[in-house]
Amino acid sequence: MPACEGPATVVFDPSLTEYDFGPSHPMSPLRVDLTMRLATELGVVGERLRAVPAPVADEDLIATVHTPALIEAVTRAGRTVAPDHRFGLGTDDNPVFAEMHHAAAHVVGATAEAFRQVWSGESLHSASICGGLHHAMPDRASGFCIYNDVAIGIQQLLDQGAQRVAYVDVDVHHGDGVERIFWDDPRVLTISLHETGQMLFPGTGFPEDLGGRDAQGSAVNVALPPGTGDGGWLRAFHAVVPPLLREFDPEVLVTQHGCDSHADDPLAHLMLTVDGQRATYQALHDLAHEVAGGRWVVTGGGGYALVEVVPRAWTHLLGVVAGRPVDPLTETPGGWREHVEATLGRTAPHRLTDGRTPAYRDWREGYDPDTWLDRAVHATRMATFPLHGLDPMP
Repeated sequence: MPACEGPATVVFDPSLTEYDFGPSHPMSPLRVDLTMRLATELGVVGERLRAVPAPVADEDLIATVHTPALIEAVTRAGRTVAPDHRFGLGTDDNPVFAEMHHAAAHVVGATAEAFRQVWSGESLHSASICGGLHHAMPDRASGFCIYNDVAIGIQQLLDQGAQRVAYVDVDVHHGDGVERIFWDDPRVLTISLHETGQMLFPGTGFPEDLGGRDAQGSAVNVALPPGTGDGGWLRAFHAVVPPLLREFDPEVLVTQHGCDSHADDPLAHLMLTVDGQRATYQALHDLAHEVAGGRWVVTGGGGYALVEVVPRAWTHLLGVVAGRPVDPLTETPGGWREHVEATLGRTAPHRLTDGRTPAYRDWREGYDPDTWLDRAVHATRMATFPLHGLDPMP
């Protein structure tokens, strides 16, 4: 893995955990708190990765992607704590809570600062671990996401003169909001690897979804079968993502790292390990250096195994962002495990590994039409590669 050739940052302050749908909601802010505690105790944040403050985005920035009506509705709902289903507010996925606009605007501000860090050159890599709210649409909240911080950050880059931005989404759910927002913009390449929408929310993201009429090929979707593990995931990733990024030649690589693809995640059906996820992070880091001069903006995303998976996966992610990956055999600090026990009454993992050594069969070694995984990858390559001047065959 190439060394980090410039400064790296994580944008965070503890008040970002105010983005809180309540104690029974799967997207608990504890997952972010436990991640930052673990990464800090291991020296990933501080020694390896400088933390910078997270500003609150103003309405003008949010309005570069979202309608004034949605912003008004979110602000109103945060005052009255009353649902407004016209805008996706007050649903099971997106319950309303006090000061909701402020909390969501803070997440946007954190991610926007990560984009600013990279585009300005202050940081080569920058992470917003609380961000990655990729389902929000211009006119409505969706799938635990009130405002689409990633899309706002990408729009920021475009408004400041970027001509080619690549977005890779490895959340188990299709990155539908980001894709839809840039559906007609050939300057933005969106690639989403996810469990097939035949089985999982939001029910979209198929190979034939290619972007608008004047942006064909700008949307790329790999719809993976349930049960896909490390080997299948990495086979699909390497068969699709590197060739497209190399051809697109982005100025900045933006990645969303929902870790709900893990076998222990309660909301989905893929079977990755922390070790397989770590291999994906390393591959994306290397691609950022290969195709984008190292300019890499990183966000979190989904992930609902709050103790078992998210803190370990994202600590690995932050280590990779820092350019100093954490050894998977590293033990979790005793103080962190004691905090988990005292806070949640649960036993935390003792190591940063699931004990796997991920390996995959390269696509060039042959395509097996009898497997669902290979048919899914083949369908994506056949649909998208010719639009980029690439040969879809192995």
